[in-house]
Amino acid sequence: MNAYIKAIDYYLPQKVLTNEELIQDFPEWSVDKIIEKVGINKRHIAAEHETSTDLAIEAAQKLFNQGIDKGSIDYILFCTQSPDYFLPASACIIQDRLGLSKDIGAIDFNQGCSGFVYGLSLAKGLILGNIAKNVLLLTAEIYTKRLHMLDKGNRTIFGDAASATLISTEGFAEIGEFCLGTDGSGAEHLIMKTGAARNPEKSNTVEFDENNNPISPDYIYMNGSEIFSFTLAAVPDLVNNTLNKNNIEKDAIDLFIFHQANKYMLDFLRKKLKIEQEKFYIYLSEVGNSVSSTIPIAMCEAIKTGSLKRGMKSLLAGFGVGLSWAGCVLKIL
Repeated sequence: MNAYIKAIDYYLPQKVLTNEELIQDFPEWSVDKIIEKVGINKRHIAAEHETSTDLAIEAAQKLFNQGIDKGSIDYILFCTQSPDYFLPASACIIQDRLGLSKDIGAIDFNQGCSGFVYGLSLAKGLILGNIAKNVLLLTAEIYTKRLHMLDKGNRTIFGDAASATLISTEGFAEIGEFCLGTDGSGAEHLIMKTGAARNPEKSNTVEFDENNNPISPDYIYMNGSEIFSFTLAAVPDLVNNTLNKNNIEKDAIDLFIFHQANKYMLDFLRKKLKIEQEKFYIYLSEVGNSVSSTIPIAMCEAIKTGSLKRGMKSLLAGFGVGLSWAGCVLKIL
């Protein structure tokens, strides 16, 4: 027995933030500069009262509209760093709002840019352990609600989105072996420091760095240079280790789908790993960096455009907040 992706879809909030709108807040930038720097034309933004749970439910409904029987779901895995509440788990709320059976498991897991691949590993474990047969893996983030309005670096990059994937005992993509990694010593390089148990009260303070970017414990902080250095150090090893774990050569991979961080980083990684451009999929310009949803969104678009099709093998690689990284190989049947 093995585990397979049976269906996959995603949802984007209706509100859109274009580069033209963004430069009204940052007149020192231009549309061309944003495109050149991060490769993003627009990003979708969750509405004022729209939560990660709301986005995940919309994504799940799109999956069910493909003909998936919601009565077959026997486990929910919800990847989010933006839960509705500290408790209960948002996955429990999702079970009720989707009208799923009460005889199922439902848990949240707090993971970021590597979260989709981590979720596939958890789902595969549940299936191979004979604990579940149809796992609904949901990813959703609303990072834009946690960005300082003057943080032009992060506001150009991040967008909100959700994805829904059904992992089952049969499907169109066989899930191979995984490589996972963690380095918590880099936790402070991508962090939001207040609001949880360590620092429950907001600081209500803001400082500005040498580039006039705001730094506040109350908002998401990303040390871009450190995250870039981590990525360049970790991802090549991740790719090579994932290939070795799956007993496959790099040339046998038909399509590489990495976490869609930003175009500059992706281009740098592609060249460092010496991957042909036609084998390296990028879908970023219309959605931005949606954290745990970037890989499933890219997968959906690759399938839709025929870039990923029957008989192909694809290597997925997620990396980022944690610090964490994860890779696996999919065989499209």
